[in-house]
Amino acid sequence: MAPLKFCANISWLFTELPEVTQRMRDAARAGFRAVEAAWIYSSDLKELKTVKDETGLEFALINTPPGDLSAGDLGLGAVPGREQEFRQGLDLAVQYAKALDCRRIHLMAGRVPAGADRCAVAMEMEDTFVQNLKHAAGVLSKEGILGLIEPINSRITDPRYFLDSPHQAAVILQRVAHPSIRMQMDIFHWQIMDGNLTQNIRKYLPMTGHIQIAQVPDRHEPDSDGELSYTYLFKLLEELDYQDYIGCEYKPQRSTEAGLDWLRRYWSSHN
Repeated sequence: MAPLKFCANISWLFTELPEVTQRMRDAARAGFRAVEAAWIYSSDLKELKTVKDETGLEFALINTPPGDLSAGDLGLGAVPGREQEFRQGLDLAVQYAKALDCRRIHLMAGRVPAGADRCAVAMEMEDTFVQNLKHAAGVLSKEGILGLIEPINSRITDPRYFLDSPHQAAVILQRVAHPSIRMQMDIFHWQIMDGNLTQNIRKYLPMTGHIQIAQVPDRHEPDSDGELSYTYLFKLLEELDYQDYIGCEYKPQRSTEAGLDWLRRYWSSHN
């Protein structure tokens, strides 16, 4: 069984440093060979590429632009009436991904409109998401980039996020029916929404293109106190021969560096 590959989410880790490029250098010094990030669009693309080349880091994943965060946006993929903005954001994400040789883009679904009933708008939002994903599939397949949809829990993290369970994501993927669109498995969100992780991982791993991890419920390091045994989950993923990256998307309890003992233990046990 091949060891798992981990990448540092520099929107969450190494935030002791203000600049994305500084965090990239720290991630490389800590032993990571890849990074991922939510939004890097305020960073200079040439500078990002320079640091990527200097450090030898791979960019594993970026997100599409969120829209207007100050107005309550968190992605536009499933938001009716915002299709043009979604396409513009996708084009920008592709521009960055191509420059950074990044092969995965998280296509953010977005939120149920404020004041709307989730059940009342669910079908319209799903139809919008499917059409936008079909458009994205056409764009991304030409570039050799994988588009990912990620369920985000609506119990704790974001009560209005439209895509909130792996089962809902699987239905949408069946409707899109394109190999360039797959699922992003965030184990933190999946545990909160549904639990049953062993069976859900076995069921949905074949349609998964990226995984992210954090402990539940406080979203700290995988070896911190909480509900999940990552020793077991890592063995399961090894047994299932998962070979893509696992994003470390958690809030360090202390400094990022001080919280990486779990990863050093994993690396040393697999050398």
